[in-house]
Amino acid sequence: MLDGVFQDEHGDFPAGSYIRNPPTSSHTPGSAPGCTIFVKLWQFDPADRTEVRLDTRARAFEPVAGQSGVAAMVLFRDGREVVRLERWAPGAEVALAVPGGIEVLVLEGGLSEGGERFEAQSWLRLPCGATLRATADPGGCRLWIKEGHLAHLQPGPG
Repeated sequence: MLDGVFQDEHGDFPAGSYIRNPPTSSHTPGSAPGCTIFVKLWQFDPADRTEVRLDTRARAFEPVAGQSGVAAMVLFRDGREVVRLERWAPGAEVALAVPGGIEVLVLEGGLSEGGERFEAQSWLRLPCGATLRATADPGGCRLWIKEGHLAHLQPGPG
């Protein structure tokens, strides 16, 4: 949830909520007050049944070993992927090998990677075997990151 309040039969989910609805799950989405959400479809193993509903505002970021100025909050982890929020301090330099690929959504602030600047609501995807080499903007940044899953891509519909 990026902004506003998302609603379904499971409850009301304000900005900062993380909701994971795997294959075969169903819900009736809506939003009386309006909302902005980030949705990624066709991303799960077809046998995956793990549902997650978290209020990230009630959880703590933990320092990441070996990455100065980086703190993370794991949202989901299994044998094929890790999904987390990361907070990078101003000017933090991050080098991370990504053998299973990585996708990054910039939630706040910005970063530079590969000679390009990524600001809020920018998307970065690096393939399996790449290395993320990024520097946080002078104001730092907050990111949604999904890592490892590109080594296990499933075909979409049709």
